[in-house]
Amino acid sequence: MPTDTSTSHTHPATTYHGLLRNREFAGLYSSFTLTVAASTLSGFALGTLVNHQTRSPFLTAVAMYGATFATVLGALTLMSVADGDRPRRTLVTLQCVSLAGVATQAIPGLPLLARFGLLLVLGFLQSLGTGTRMGLLAEVVPNSAYALARSLMNITSGGMAILGYTIGAVLLRYLSPQGVFAIAMALTASALLIVAATVRERSIRPTRRPGLRQTWRTNIAFFSHPGQRALLLNLWVPNGLIVGCEALFISYAPDQAGAFLAAGSAGMLLGDLTVGRLFGAEQRRRYAFVLRLQLAVPYLLFALHPPVLVAAVAVFIAGAGFAATLPLQEQLLALTPDPVRGQVQGVESAGRMTWQGLGAAIAGGVAQYVTPGTAITAVAATSVAITVLTRPLVARARAVRVEPGNT
Repeated sequence: MPTDTSTSHTHPATTYHGLLRNREFAGLYSSFTLTVAASTLSGFALGTLVNHQTRSPFLTAVAMYGATFATVLGALTLMSVADGDRPRRTLVTLQCVSLAGVATQAIPGLPLLARFGLLLVLGFLQSLGTGTRMGLLAEVVPNSAYALARSLMNITSGGMAILGYTIGAVLLRYLSPQGVFAIAMALTASALLIVAATVRERSIRPTRRPGLRQTWRTNIAFFSHPGQRALLLNLWVPNGLIVGCEALFISYAPDQAGAFLAAGSAGMLLGDLTVGRLFGAEQRRRYAFVLRLQLAVPYLLFALHPPVLVAAVAVFIAGAGFAATLPLQEQLLALTPDPVRGQVQGVESAGRMTWQGLGAAIAGGVAQYVTPGTAITAVAATSVAITVLTRPLVARARAVRVEPGNT
């Protein structure tokens, strides 16, 4: 097992309050919270703008989740920067460039082609920033508190999504999408200032030169292990397909889309709170498969075109299933050697986000030929099938640490 060498590990962090007493974790957590809020607002604003201009379910879905397509580019090219010897400087730089990108989205009259191009740039930067942030997270909290820390960040992600979609729907009644982009820009700037003020450089990392060769060498070693491949498959594909269902809410029920998105985020918050805070590690592993089924099965009700309240309850129940990522992420961390934790977690996050974009594109493409409700049902059924068929692969995954290439 890896040893804890950071001085921030000297205080126990067995509760959320204990975690937040760690100044660096509090800084990472606060900046992450603001970043998620900014991303939620800007995505909802762009999806609304594209829907008004094109009336295309496919383009609307891609607009809301299109940034995730570019995260795979970060995973395949420069993700090794996440394990560089100056992660704070890397994170601050990435936040600065992201701020510039969000500010550009706020320009009135910007062509849609330019907006989609910005989505790709921001997605690429987001993947590198996530890898760097999660690499730092694994250093500023003890290994025993990692699942608790990820749970808190996932809960926050759900909570900010609830607020973002709810507030975004309200703001768009009074502001233009460009005005909502401006608010997202202010949130991004605040996240940048918090990171710069609270996070220190780490001194325990080996000095390695990040780049394409280092990224590929670690990725090859990582993907050569069947245990990691099985975990990634279940972290990426069922999750991404259900996000595709969510991407059709605007097309399915434009007036209720904000309520559906908020219901899903509320379910995700409750699931992460329950699984991360109240379940032990063994319970999380035991219920992982059931949670992955819960993520998709409620969406099968959309085949019946249920009333709005019933549909919202189904979305809420399904949202709690996103907590299945916690035990899988825990197992993945156990398989990962210390020097490449940032890159591996960045690859996991980038792949998951990329599959969210793919799920949105798949669902939107299907909805071009059938009704949105039918498309939601078909995509959810596919998610269920993949979860069931790959269950033996996850069960055979063993906690055998993988050597990071030739390092």
